[in-house]
Amino acid sequence: MSAATDGVPKPATLDDDDVARVGRLLYRWTGMIFGPNKRYFIERRIGQRMAHSGIGDARSYLAFAAAQTTEREALINAFTINETYFYREDHQLTALSRDILPEIVRAKRPGELVRIWSMPCSTGEEAYSIAIWLLENWHLVDAYNIEIVGSDIDTNALDQARAGRFGPRALARLPAPVVESYFEGERHHRRRIIDDLRESVRFVPANIVDRATLAGLGRFDVILCRNLLIYFDDESRRAAADNLFESLNPGGFLCLGHSESMSRISDRFVMARLADAIVYRRP
Repeated sequence: MSAATDGVPKPATLDDDDVARVGRLLYRWTGMIFGPNKRYFIERRIGQRMAHSGIGDARSYLAFAAAQTTEREALINAFTINETYFYREDHQLTALSRDILPEIVRAKRPGELVRIWSMPCSTGEEAYSIAIWLLENWHLVDAYNIEIVGSDIDTNALDQARAGRFGPRALARLPAPVVESYFEGERHHRRRIIDDLRESVRFVPANIVDRATLAGLGRFDVILCRNLLIYFDDESRRAAADNLFESLNPGGFLCLGHSESMSRISDRFVMARLADAIVYRRP
């Protein structure tokens, strides 16, 4: 059962079979691993959704979530982790402006399209960071048609990204002049990214282990997929790697998180050691 006290849903009480069932469903839907070691986290998030849906029995709720697209999406949203901030792993952003994009545009004429994909983009900080960084640090930013797409499996996070409102913690690593240039002040120490910049980034839902959700996105010159594969097992990592490969233009670049390595997952990419980062290319 799951009950609420003072408006806060209590964690659900799940038996071992229920915990395993949740893990199997989430793995099938997202590729992410939620095992018995995440039991309290699972019970807390399931309890929230059970209270919201008014279903008191865990097995009945899971059957409901499996059958209802809207509730399945809400359950996935409840389990995603959106821990990020502006200019995270900025050494890769340095590599983007100093080495990656100059290499990409060698084969393009001024005015041609350069496509950059941030996946997962969380609540927008990852994708907006790319836009701000290029405006501040790449002198050719106005010479090409730069398209930045942010994707995530969490549709609530995408809604927040489109709104473009951020608190002090998300903005903490940005230089003060950058904050003043690209963000408007709002109440309670929050800021909203300016309209021109907010409208320059497109946010669309996508699941990196489900090729069907990626088909309409086309191919990109650069993909930043950071700190996602650490939540997958080997099979899901291989599926994600194949989808990332197919989402890159030939010669395109892939940036992973600092603790991730494509060389242990797939041999389809070529590793490139740049001055500021190790990246991977589609030959």
